[in-house]
Amino acid sequence: MDKRNLSFGQLFNLSFGFFGVQIAYALQSANISRIFATLGADPHSLSFFWILPPLMGMIVQPLVGKYSDKTWTRIGRRKPYLLVGALIAVAVMILLPNAGNFSFAQAAFLGLNAAMWFGLFSLMFLDTSINIAMQPFKMMVGDMVNEEQKGTAYAIQSALCNAGSVVGYLLPIFFTWIGIANTADPGVIPDDVKWSFYVGAAILILCSLYTFATVKELNPQEYAEFHGIKEAKKGEQKKDPGFIQLLKEAPSAFWTVGLVQFFCWAAFMYMWTYSNGAIAINCFGWAGVNAADAAFQNAGGWVGVVFCVQAVGSLLWAALLPKLEHWTGNRGAYAISLIVGAIGFMSIWFVTNQYVLFVSYALIGAAWAAMLALPFTIVTNAIKGGNMGYYLGLFNCTICVPQIVAALCGGLLLKYACSNVQAGMLVVAGVLLLLGAASVFLIKEKEN
Repeated sequence: MDKRNLSFGQLFNLSFGFFGVQIAYALQSANISRIFATLGADPHSLSFFWILPPLMGMIVQPLVGKYSDKTWTRIGRRKPYLLVGALIAVAVMILLPNAGNFSFAQAAFLGLNAAMWFGLFSLMFLDTSINIAMQPFKMMVGDMVNEEQKGTAYAIQSALCNAGSVVGYLLPIFFTWIGIANTADPGVIPDDVKWSFYVGAAILILCSLYTFATVKELNPQEYAEFHGIKEAKKGEQKKDPGFIQLLKEAPSAFWTVGLVQFFCWAAFMYMWTYSNGAIAINCFGWAGVNAADAAFQNAGGWVGVVFCVQAVGSLLWAALLPKLEHWTGNRGAYAISLIVGAIGFMSIWFVTNQYVLFVSYALIGAAWAAMLALPFTIVTNAIKGGNMGYYLGLFNCTICVPQIVAALCGGLLLKYACSNVQAGMLVVAGVLLLLGAASVFLIKEKEN
């Protein structure tokens, strides 16, 4: 089969649903710490609430990859998973921000009240459904786009990802600006967060339906021809490799890029977890005690703004990346981007003005741009054969595992390494990015 180039419109349609999925992911990233602090979580246990999302991703993503590799239906191979994931995500996005409104018994179990348990399970289902909906977009690029256009396809996906992030991050403060309350009774999620999740859910399903309706996936014969997969001889049963066998056969780029990913995603886990508290204390005068205080909730809205600045910074840096790659090579561009991001993280320690934070988070955007653009391009170009989805699902564990490790260590690092100063955790994030930059030079894009 001729590996013809796809038009820009076809590449765009292939990833447009990612815009809606990323709005949901941005709302989760920017508001989960705010939600659970409002429900009564202690700062030292806050990182534990972030364990479930990557844990579910680590379980779900390989399974979606494995089974969608074999799901040949009339409506597509990856698209059924996209639709199911989007529908579940919409339902959970409506329920999660109402965790503080339901009439739960006040009895606590393992230190968590009933509202926090409801929120925790809602978060688990939200991240599971986001992962189910997100994976097909990455896999369809691997399925249908030739090597020459993969960089462009993932760049479009990165741009849509950042655009979705901007919308998701700004929704809470937008609703505050138009008069919707950003404070509420103790233990109740403010209305600006609720409406953000409702609107995000509506955009998610509309964007997912657009990609579902406009993309026609390859059938089994076309896929085999496109990827040069030989059909099994008559009477010969094709062996289904287990994930252990696939990991043994994985190209070295899979592992070395995965090492870089470990440091990067651990760093961003601390950004998502501790930005709200750090900004509330440093820039809004929060005493660090009552999460229902206006200072903490105002900082929560501002977190969305600076995360938006990070996304815009990422877009701008992504435009610079091709030139940087030309001058320094892929590894040089990757390392420089992570170093710039590390400087952004570390600078937050010194910032007491909320507007100066724009500089810090714009610099962090450089690291985010490299994390979105380079790993999947390098890995998909190194993977051959009919297990693209399974491999990408396994590769996503290099995103999930570091977040789980970071979440487990977060409370201890906050107490012993950072003397209970939440801004110190962002300095830790900067150190992790520097380690990631050093690890970049272990990557070999061309296998021997």
